[in-house]
Amino acid sequence: MPKAPSPRRKRLKRLAAAACVSAGAVAYAGTSGCSTLSYPQSPQFGEDGFQNERKPRPLGWRETSKLWWDFLVGGKPAGTVPSTAIPVQALTRAQLDEAPDGTLYRLGHSTVLLKLEGRYWLTDPVFSERASPVQWAGPKRFHTPPIAIDDLPVLSAVVLSHDHYDHLDRDTVRALAEKTEIFLTPLGVGDRLIRWGVPRDKVRQLDWWEDVQVQGVHFTATPSQHFSGRGLFDRNATLWASWVIRTDDLKVFFSGDTGYFDGFRTIGERLGPFDLTLLECGAYDRRWQDVHMLPSQTLQAHRDLGGKWMVPIHNSTFDLAFHGWSEPMETLYTLSQQAGVDIATPVIGTPLAITRPDGTQPWWRGE
Repeated sequence: MPKAPSPRRKRLKRLAAAACVSAGAVAYAGTSGCSTLSYPQSPQFGEDGFQNERKPRPLGWRETSKLWWDFLVGGKPAGTVPSTAIPVQALTRAQLDEAPDGTLYRLGHSTVLLKLEGRYWLTDPVFSERASPVQWAGPKRFHTPPIAIDDLPVLSAVVLSHDHYDHLDRDTVRALAEKTEIFLTPLGVGDRLIRWGVPRDKVRQLDWWEDVQVQGVHFTATPSQHFSGRGLFDRNATLWASWVIRTDDLKVFFSGDTGYFDGFRTIGERLGPFDLTLLECGAYDRRWQDVHMLPSQTLQAHRDLGGKWMVPIHNSTFDLAFHGWSEPMETLYTLSQQAGVDIATPVIGTPLAITRPDGTQPWWRGE
C-alpha cells in the first residue's frame, strides 16, 4: 500500500498548486516585472511590454489579497472538479486519415486538431498531466488526451495564442517539434520556443494583423485582450493573439484567451463572417472578466464576429477558477438556445464537421 503523503507535503503541494494559478492573477494585477526584451517594430509594444488596445482594469491590492486568500486558505467550492470521469472518445491515426477534409476534434481545453487541405493543424497543444511549471503540483487534467502525441500525424502547423501554461506547454512543444513543420506564434512566444530547442527555421512570429500562408491555408494573427507571462517577473514580455484560419472553402476563428472587447467587431468586419468560432468559455470570474470572458460575453463575441456556429473551448480539462467545472458549458448552451444561436458541443475526441457541426448533445449532463 503506498505511503500517505505527510501533512507538510500536502501543504507544499497545495501551496504550489495555488501559486501556479494565482501567479497569473498577480501578473494581471500589475505587480510583476516588465519585459526584458524589446520589439520596437510593433505598435503593440510600449514602455511596460506589450499592451492591449484598451487597458484592462487592474485588480487593487485588496482584491489581489482576497484572491490569494481564496486560493491558499479559503479553498475551492465543491464541484470545480468532476466527481466522475468525463466522457472522452479515444482517437486513432486511422480515424484521422479516414476523416473528410474540414473536420475538427477537441482534444481538451483549447487544444483543437483541424484537418484542412488534406493536412493537420493544431492549436495551443497541452498534453501534459498538469498546466504548471512543475508536474508534481498545479492544475491537473480531468481526462487524458484522446490521442497520444506519438500517434498524431505530421502537423503542417502548430498555432499558439500566448505563453500561459495552460496554452503553451514546454514538454508538449518539444515532443511535437520533430513532427511539426512550422510553429505560428505571436511576437516573443517564438523566441521561447527557440530557447527550448525548436529550430529557428520552424518558427514564424506574427504581430496583430500580419498573415501567412502555409500549404494552402491562410493564417492571420488578430487582436485579443489578455496578458502574458510565465512567472512573476516577465509580465507582458510576449504578445497574445487570436487567429483567423481560412481556406478557399471555409473560415474559422480561434480566440485563444481574451476578455470581451470591441476588437471582435473589427475582426468580423475585416475578416468575417466565419463558418465556425472556437471561443473561450471557462476559467472566468467577475474579478478578471477583462481578460477572460463571461459566458454572456462569449455569446456576444460570436455575434460580433459574424459566426455561424460556435464551439466553446477553454473548459472541461483544468480547474482554473472558482466556478463549477460544467458551468461554462451549461450556461453558454442555455444562453445560446434562448438567443437562437447555433452551438456545437462535441465530446472530447469526437469528429465535428466545421461547416455542418449539428447533432451534438449536452454531454456534461450525463443524460
